[in-house]
Amino acid sequence: MKTWVVVASAARARMFEALGRREPLHEVKDMVNPEDRLQKQELETDRPGRAFDSLGGHRHAMGSPVDPKEQVAIRFAKEVVGELEAARHAKRFEALCVVATPHFLGLLRERMSDALDRSIKGDLTKDLTREDAVSVQSHVAHLL
Repeated sequence: MKTWVVVASAARARMFEALGRREPLHEVKDMVNPEDRLQKQELETDRPGRAFDSLGGHRHAMGSPVDPKEQVAIRFAKEVVGELEAARHAKRFEALCVVATPHFLGLLRERMSDALDRSIKGDLTKDLTREDAVSVQSHVAHLL
């Protein structure tokens, strides 16, 4: 059974292919999110907008409901899930293992279709994005 292992954080996502349980992992895609390195001030383009109170003529600043860094992570999660969905539709894998930081794992899961979610064999909450393929395989061997 062809299994993909996705190793992700808000900054980077790597996708590996495992052709068998004892076969070495081969990296098939490496995605980088350069916006993750930006400071919050660099992500905000200007001051928040202003609005009038519903009663009276007072004005106040409108805050953003989602932090700019969170918005960057959400956009990247959508991008990663889009790649996984396309690969699933192309039948490039039959099963999926997901290794991600806890928060990013939640962002990924929220954006997955039911079919992609059902293809997940297991998940692991760790940041292994900087590890080599051999190290990643040692961490996910029990999931394959």
